[in-house]
Amino acid sequence: MVLDMVAQFPAQQLLAFMAGALVLNLTPGQDVFFASACGIQNGPRAGALAGLGVGFGSMVHVVLAAVGLGALVAAHPGALVAIKYMGAAYLLVLAWKSWHAAAAPEDRAQAARNPWAIVRRGALSNLLNPKPVLFLLAFLPQFTRPEYGPVGQQILALGLMFACSGTLVTMGYGMVAGLAGKAMAARMRVVNRIASVMFAGLALRLVWK
Repeated sequence: MVLDMVAQFPAQQLLAFMAGALVLNLTPGQDVFFASACGIQNGPRAGALAGLGVGFGSMVHVVLAAVGLGALVAAHPGALVAIKYMGAAYLLVLAWKSWHAAAAPEDRAQAARNPWAIVRRGALSNLLNPKPVLFLLAFLPQFTRPEYGPVGQQILALGLMFACSGTLVTMGYGMVAGLAGKAMAARMRVVNRIASVMFAGLALRLVWK
C-alpha cells in the first residue's frame, strides 16, 4: 500500500520532499543529541542502536498522524504538556544514572550484551516528546494532493519515508559520537558525566521550548 501510494507522487515532488526532509533530519535536535549521548557513553554501536530506537518512535508518531490521533492530541494542550513533562522526567532519570555510573569500561560491555535496552531508550525518548506530533501535522500535509488518493495514506507514505531517512541520519550521528567517546574510554567517568549533562540539557530544552 505504501509503495503504491508513493508511486502516485510525481518524481519532482518526491525529490523536493526528500530534499526538505534530509535538511530537517541533518539539523541536530533532541533525537540526534540523545543518540549522540548514548554513543558517547557506550560506544558507536550503542549510538546506532539509540538512533534505531528513535526511528521506531518516529514511525509510531507517523502512524498516529496518519490515522488522525496526532491532530486529536495536538488539539488538547493538556495532553501535550503531560507528555512533555513525562519525557523530561525520563531524561532526568537517564542523566542521574549516567552521572552516577561506574567509571569502569565494563559499562560498555554490558550495553553490548543488552542492545534492545538501548533501542527501547531511544524509542521512549522520541515517544515522550510531543513536538514530532506538531511537526508532522505541519510539514507532511504540505506535500499531499487530493488527486493522489486518501490523504491519510499519503501522510503515512511520506511520513515513513521521512522517518526512515531520519533514522539513518540519527544512527550516523550516534556512531560518530560513539567513536569520539571510544577515544575517551580511558576516562569513563568524564564520558559518563558528559552524557549526563547532555541528557539533563535535553530535559530542560524539552520543558522550556
